[in-house]
Amino acid sequence: MNQKLPNATAVLVLGIVSIVTCCCYGVIGLIAAIIGLVLANKDLVLYKQNPTEYTNYGNLNVGRILCIVGIVLNVLSVIYYIYIISSVGVDALSDPELLQERIRDMQGN
Repeated sequence: MNQKLPNATAVLVLGIVSIVTCCCYGVIGLIAAIIGLVLANKDLVLYKQNPTEYTNYGNLNVGRILCIVGIVLNVLSVIYYIYIISSVGVDALSDPELLQERIRDMQGN
């Protein structure tokens, strides 16, 4: 009798969440993607032991790919935010006038 992999749906949902939340400073999505990859690896081991016993390997594989894409997007997001903060400074992020002044300085005006 075939059964479903225990974490395939959770991995798929975590992969989708990691991509959707990549604009949240990269933290939430990165955590979701890492958790999704860990769960995917556990289910992948189960599947490799007895591939004929499980039916939803496709969901697991798609979720795993989404988690990898989510990690890449979230790491790029973190790098972008670090660049912005280092370029304009933390103090300018809370003061709009100072932020505009620093952006003008960066543009050479």
